[in-house]
Amino acid sequence: MRRFGEATSSSYVPSAAQPAPPKQGADWATLKRLLPYLWEYKWRVVAALAFMVGAKLANVGVPVLLKHLVDAMSFKPGDAAAVLVVPMGLLVAYGLLRLSTSLFTELRELVFAKATQGAARSIALQTFEHLHSLSLRFHLERQTGGMTRDIERGVRGIESLISYSLYSIVPTLIEVTLVLGILAVRFDAWFAWITLTALAIYIVYTVSVTEWRTKFRKEANEFDSAAHTKAIDSLLNYETVKYFNNEGFEARRYDESLERLRRARLKSQTTLSMLNTGQQLIIAIGLVAMLWRATQGVVEGRMTLGDLVMINAFMIQLYIPLNFLGVLYREIKQSLTDLDKMFALMEREREVADKPGALALALGPGDATVRFEHVTFAYEPARVILHDVSLEIPAGKTVAVVGPSGSGKSTLARLLYRFYDVQQGRISIAGQDIREVTQASVRRAIGIVPQDTVLFNDTVEYNIAYGRPGASRAEVEEAARAARIHSFIESTPRGYQTMVGERGLKLSGGEKQRVAIARTLLKDPPILIFDEATSALDSANERAIQAELKSAAQNKTTLLIAHRLSTVIDAHEILVMDAGRIIERGTHQQLLARGGRYAQMWQLQQQSGEDAA
Repeated sequence: MRRFGEATSSSYVPSAAQPAPPKQGADWATLKRLLPYLWEYKWRVVAALAFMVGAKLANVGVPVLLKHLVDAMSFKPGDAAAVLVVPMGLLVAYGLLRLSTSLFTELRELVFAKATQGAARSIALQTFEHLHSLSLRFHLERQTGGMTRDIERGVRGIESLISYSLYSIVPTLIEVTLVLGILAVRFDAWFAWITLTALAIYIVYTVSVTEWRTKFRKEANEFDSAAHTKAIDSLLNYETVKYFNNEGFEARRYDESLERLRRARLKSQTTLSMLNTGQQLIIAIGLVAMLWRATQGVVEGRMTLGDLVMINAFMIQLYIPLNFLGVLYREIKQSLTDLDKMFALMEREREVADKPGALALALGPGDATVRFEHVTFAYEPARVILHDVSLEIPAGKTVAVVGPSGSGKSTLARLLYRFYDVQQGRISIAGQDIREVTQASVRRAIGIVPQDTVLFNDTVEYNIAYGRPGASRAEVEEAARAARIHSFIESTPRGYQTMVGERGLKLSGGEKQRVAIARTLLKDPPILIFDEATSALDSANERAIQAELKSAAQNKTTLLIAHRLSTVIDAHEILVMDAGRIIERGTHQQLLARGGRYAQMWQLQQQSGEDAA
């Protein structure tokens, strides 16, 4: 019985295990993919850009006004009116400009917040839906901790990317352009050239060092994902850790990842300090050169004291945001990388996909016949699981499949659910090849009680109602009674509101299985699959539930997969599988009379007392 798919080249590998090499042009490709999500809110984008330009115009106007305010203070003795009117008017205008800068900035963020959050929501939802549409192989091979970390960082990266680019980089570029224009027009071109040269050196240095140190940030993220994966995996398998007394072993594994993370973060911090020191040196040299030029102009009478103050204010306003350019550039690059990882998940091709224009499965009353016709299937080419299997489950009948572990019994259920597509042959429901109809309609027509029941970390009622969302409380209770679990639920302090814990770990194996049976009974589909449906139950409950399952299977097409032969004696036909082939078929009595493999299995189980009456 196949329980896990082997790794293939298409399997998901978290960043910690196999960091992907950077792709040329990947950043621009990621931005192009993001833009359509933002353009859905185009009027908000336009309004935000207008407010951003307004904020920068007001910001640039502050030093200009400050210059006039300083120059206005150079009055002649006895000029009382000028002292009262001119400075007061300039002071009020100065205050209004300061207020306008903040007001336009807040309006920009307020208007654009809906676009940012809307884009993040749309991308996260599409990623979530796409992950659910991927094949079972992907989900058997994934590492949940690393994958969820990549999705989390991707969603956060959308907000960071928009925040840093729209709110920091673009406004700074607008301000630099305005300041260079004012300096070149109002004074001589040297002021513009000094500023431009300092900015160019600053940007080249920042980008070069940041590119170099990005690898340390990537390493830190990779080790962070690895540590998170180990922690999640260990906590999900809490009982197994306890069974083997391996708390110390798990702690050591986790600590190894944390130690690698610590070293990577220390490297990142050291190189950040080097980056910041170099930036401050460039800023200081540029500022000194500008002020020296301005001071010379004041001494020579070409400039006023207000001009000196204005130039100093311009430089401070420019270099304050530029002081964070390294951080901004790094964060934008990291956000693009994180977003690219999430887009890469969305690009994963579906191993099992609906054909274009596929119609829903059409089922009439009593028309749910299932056929496997010469089906050959392998999870990977080197190991074939099913060999030329043909079987039919007539509408309203029960066909049982028995055999040793690894014979391919559960693979039949997976193929019928179309978790995988067969390599040869076909599977049909009501004469329709399941590859020609939509997967959703196929799965809507089938209900399963799996051997390994996993429940949501929610209430008992939620888990039973999951079989048919929207079912009434009375219908949930009726299904629970049929599954012989209603009395147990009612005996708990919170009844149907009892939380079942992570993967249902608060319930025993038998209780989980009965919840799964109730969930399937509530769904009430025309086709049923019972995959060792009573394997975790005691004999008394097994016999009681068998009667309920038999009743539930009346007039339904039922595939019964079992190990204990006492559960299949009433089946209309029993198939015996071994090594992916059907080696015997017939009713219980026919197979016993034949004296073959089934008869041997029956005798062994009778002798062991497993199926003693």
